[in-house]
Amino acid sequence: MMNAFILISLVLTILIFIIFGVQFALFLVKKDSYPKKSFLMLTTGLLISIGLIGYKNFFFTFDGLKGEFFQGPLPSPTEKYTANAYYETYGGAAGGVNVWVDISFEERDGASQTIYFSDAKSGFSMEWKDEDTLEITNEEPGFPSTNRSMELDVEKEIYHDSGLACGSWLMMGEYEACYQN
Repeated sequence: MMNAFILISLVLTILIFIIFGVQFALFLVKKDSYPKKSFLMLTTGLLISIGLIGYKNFFFTFDGLKGEFFQGPLPSPTEKYTANAYYETYGGAAGGVNVWVDISFEERDGASQTIYFSDAKSGFSMEWKDEDTLEITNEEPGFPSTNRSMELDVEKEIYHDSGLACGSWLMMGEYEACYQN
C-alpha cells in the first residue's frame, strides 16, 4: 500500500516537473509571468515524495505483515521459544511469495518478534541448532545465487532480505545484528 502511494506521488511530481519546465522555459523566452503555482506544486510533490520514501526506509516495522500460516510450531529444545513461519503472495500471477519467521518468547508471556523476512524459495525449512540458534533454510535447488538461508540467534539477530529492517530507526533497539542480502 505504501509503495502505491510512493509511486503515485513520484509520477505526479514528474508530470508537474514537466509542466513547470515548459512554463519556466516560456518565462525565460517570452518573459511571461513566473509559474508560481507550478513551482509550488512541484515543491510540494517533491517534499511529499521524499517524506514517503524516508518514512518507508527509516520508520519500517514488521507490524503490517498479514499472511497465511506456513510451518510450525517448532519449539526450541527447552521450549523457551517457539518458531512459526508465515507466507504472503504478492504481485498477482507474475508475482511471488514472501516468507517470514516469528519467534514467540514463552518467558515473556508469548510475546512474538519477527526475526526473518525474505522472498520464499521452494526449499524452506527451520531447525533449532541449540536453545537460542534457529537455522532457517530458504533456497532454490540448482540456483545457489538465490540462497537466503541463515542461522540466527533469536535474541540478538534478524534478517531482512532487502535491508529495510536494518536501516529502521524504530527497530534498532530490538536486535544487535541485522543481516541483508
